[in-house]
Amino acid sequence: MLTQKQNQLLSFLIKRIEEDGISPSYEEICIELSLKSKSGIHRIVKSLEERGYVERLENKARAIAPKKYTNGQTYITNVINLTNKFLDKKSSVIKEPKNSNTEQIPLLGKIAAGTPIEAISNYDEFIEVPSSYISSKECFALHVEGDSMIDEGIYDGDTVIINKQTDIKNGDIIVALIDKEEATLKKFRQKGDSIALEPANKHYKTQIYGPDRITIQGKMCTLIRKY
Repeated sequence: MLTQKQNQLLSFLIKRIEEDGISPSYEEICIELSLKSKSGIHRIVKSLEERGYVERLENKARAIAPKKYTNGQTYITNVINLTNKFLDKKSSVIKEPKNSNTEQIPLLGKIAAGTPIEAISNYDEFIEVPSSYISSKECFALHVEGDSMIDEGIYDGDTVIINKQTDIKNGDIIVALIDKEEATLKKFRQKGDSIALEPANKHYKTQIYGPDRITIQGKMCTLIRKY
């Protein structure tokens, strides 16, 4: 039998997926369960995962997938495919670019250039960019929020284009997923088993992590700014 909080979280998870096509954020779950800290959500999700009620999809944020209903019956739906990814009901249909010199790439939400914020792995919007801005077919765009990378010319409100790649060198500007739930835009630096995420602003401190806590989502290749 599930605890009250486990039951409440699982019910909310299933409801949001069926209504919106995506799992709720940890912040939304905190509000729904009246919890003050995400650490409490982690414990509940882990306990549900250990009991086989949910599954966390690898290398994705906002991707807790239910496997059972609260009564223990197998969860069956056409909204998600656990072997692939969430099928977002709100996703736009990809249209052919109007100009042969442009490409449409998914806009995945916001990325923090400052204190890490929750990453968004599902999308419902595309942006059209010049083909010359893209160095790989596997890429996506993110809006920058924060000022920790201003010395690299990356400002709050900019849009960055990210190549999906894991072959990263020291000094590259990357999207790093921390503990599989929060993402940040920082300079990458690795020494031994330690990974440093370096800001480009003297008012922020470099954060050091073990390799098991960091998943590299991609490398920044282009910056777009609206004036």
